Amino acid sequence: MSSSEFPSFLSPRLSPQIDSDNADDASVLKPSPINLDRTLPPTIISPSFTPDTVPSTPVPIPVISTPQPSDGLPDVLPEVECVVRARIPTTSGTEIFLHLYKNNMDDKEHLAIVFGNTIRSKSLDRAREGETEMDRMIRGAYVGRLYPGRQTSREDQKNGEEDTAKDTATLVRIHSECYTGETAWSARCDCGEQLDEAARLMSKENEGIVVYLRQEGRGIGLREKLKAYNLQDLGADTVTANILLRHPADARSYSLATAILLDLDQTEIRLLTNNPDKIAAVEGKHREIKVRERVPMVPIAWRMNSGGIRSKEVEGYLKTKVRTACL
Repeated sequence: MSSSEFPSFLSPRLSPQIDSDNADDASVLKPSPINLDRTLPPTIISPSFTPDTVPSTPVPIPVISTPQPSDGLPDVLPEVECVVRARIPTTSGTEIFLHLYKNNMDDKEHLAIVFGNTIRSKSLDRAREGETEMDRMIRGAYVGRLYPGRQTSREDQKNGEEDTAKDTATLVRIHSECYTGETAWSARCDCGEQLDEAARLMSKENEGIVVYLRQEGRGIGLREKLKAYNLQDLGADTVTANILLRHPADARSYSLATAILLDLDQTEIRLLTNNPDKIAAVEGKHREIKVRERVPMVPIAWRMNSGGIRSKEVEGYLKTKVRTACL
């Protein structure tokens, strides 16, 4: 069948190609001109997008091409301990298990949002001196599901929750806290949208981990972040605003995320990110974790004609992220 016989509403099949103007960001794609009717106007070409399910062939991250860790990564990972875990039924119908961590680096309550009931915390399950079976169940160190009248934390798993062999590495998103984007409906960033997209993808697999780090505003805190917003209204971009406030362009650290993933027994993962540089930071200086694949996250507004966050502020924010590889 020739192309003239296809309905007029069908778009041509296109092969993605890295945009030379953004060669450092492998997530920015443009249509390849190969086999493309050159008479077609460029406006009908749809951008690449994240499909409804996790891509079956996401961008692979070969071991030999992993960026070398910088000197800024710590030689020794922080010490982390999961102090409590609880089942959270969600409005979408998916159940998650919220793990709360303490560490020896700060006094913040970092979290692991775990999809599915097969991923376990080694520090949570560890026996503690003097605790009773009820103590273990109250802090979430139980097997299977809780129910009224349950007496022991160690009884056999119920409802077919036996461990099964995995064919693929766990899908993981390292997400930094963003009060304005997640709670205050901000259109200055796409942080809330990214968190929702990570949850959607992990819900479809019924497995995954969002490591939720309390490092608001790229690590500068909410107070300084609000000052940065005022500087942005005065004409500065995200990075410049942080620098004008005498902060690093990006003060975030991912060593806590690495330690939390190891506590959850995750040594091989698929990393949900647009930033290839984040791979080395999550793997750790001594590559305690191996990132097998990088799964890109394309903003909804870039892949659909409607929906997503659309504003002058978020457009500038995303351009800065692409330019500085901070997605």
